[in-house]
Amino acid sequence: MMRNQVVQFMKQLSGMLHPSLFASVSNQNNAANIAFLRQLQRELKAEDVLQVPFSDLKVVVFDLETTGFYPQKGDRILSIGAVKVVGDQLKDSDVFYSLVNNINPLPDTIKELTGICEDDLEHAPELGTVLREFYQFTQTVPLIAHHATHEKNFMHHASWSTLKMNFQHRVIDTSFLTKIVEPAKSLVSLDECCNHFGIQITKRHHALHDAIATAKLWTKSIQLIQEHGFHTLSDVYTHLANR
Repeated sequence: MMRNQVVQFMKQLSGMLHPSLFASVSNQNNAANIAFLRQLQRELKAEDVLQVPFSDLKVVVFDLETTGFYPQKGDRILSIGAVKVVGDQLKDSDVFYSLVNNINPLPDTIKELTGICEDDLEHAPELGTVLREFYQFTQTVPLIAHHATHEKNFMHHASWSTLKMNFQHRVIDTSFLTKIVEPAKSLVSLDECCNHFGIQITKRHHALHDAIATAKLWTKSIQLIQEHGFHTLSDVYTHLANR
């Protein structure tokens, strides 16, 4: 965050500075961002979390608010929220949240659903900036989401369209575990899952609050899955493959 604030300050003073000085600062920041993203991709390819015990597994649980369901048809990310989890412990002081700049009018249904309006997004950071900061937050740990296909589609599209970077994080859907610990229940929506496990959602359809609720669902599932005799992601994958 601080790096972006410095660049913004330099922009405000650009009339008082020699143009080559600002260009030098911007180029240095761009070079650092590119180097970080390339290193991240190398580390993601080498990352193997399948054998890490659930009690030690580090993940980032995240949620997106978007204008719709189809990024290839022009739907956009409006906000990203995330929280870190280690084992079954929610690190609720270690969170990420950002709105994303958007200059297009929002559908009334989206404004009513999320509480986000055009004024909120007018001065928000650009998507590329938010993604870089999000990746700084997540590093190489697996990502968790509820109905993860939605998040994966948008992250694939956004990462390539803004950073020219393939989205390579492992993304795990919460249903990956809940279907095993509650096989007889038809738990689909986040509301249904949270109600079943007695989890309260502070503010629905807010990326950070939904991410925290999803993280609580994940930690509960981690506790229960271990009681069923599963200790790693590899154990779960093997079980599902043999069903």
